[in-house]
Amino acid sequence: MNHPPFAVTVDLVLMTVIGEQLMVLLQRRAAEPFADALALPGGFVRIDEPLDAAARRVLADKAGFAAGEGGWLEQLYTFGDPSRDPRMRTVSVAYFALLPAARLMAAVAAQADLTLGPVIDLPDPLAFDHAAIIAAAHARLKGKLDYVPLALALLPELFTLRDLQAVHEAIMGVSFNKPAFRRRMIDTGWIAATGERETETNFRPAELYRRKL
Repeated sequence: MNHPPFAVTVDLVLMTVIGEQLMVLLQRRAAEPFADALALPGGFVRIDEPLDAAARRVLADKAGFAAGEGGWLEQLYTFGDPSRDPRMRTVSVAYFALLPAARLMAAVAAQADLTLGPVIDLPDPLAFDHAAIIAAAHARLKGKLDYVPLALALLPELFTLRDLQAVHEAIMGVSFNKPAFRRRMIDTGWIAATGERETETNFRPAELYRRKL
């Protein structure tokens, strides 16, 4: 039986917080379709390749991460609108991750076709249905913040409660009441006070916390 052309791709939503904004890594396409448009780093899955292995390969090939770098990647959703790719019927399995700002900024500095764009003010239009994929990743991230310590992936080993609140506010796009937020974070059991205080700050030196193992 003959079948029309059909392909599976992986697309990566790699996010970080810079300043007060949630940012996503984007890549300028060199070829049609959507030549010169911004898109998520992605690629076709090879015939003998597991999905997770394809995502790791794209992370290395398209986003400049060496094998084994990049830490946690989570499968997000499968996008299969028949009209999403003008070349053929293509199903995309999207992955997302939170990564330290320094790591994504280093990838951008190393590759001229990479850039970071704000999640809530994306360049319009992105290639394919990538704006919808980013919106789905953002919604997933916001939905998990209350019960999974994902935001800690964006912080250094030692951090202040002020730092933690700033990351949560960037992801959620809202401001939190400081005392209530701090009580809630301490009550989660995800973090532990170190007894140390930050140095070289314009603020009153705050206590440093770490993630509990």
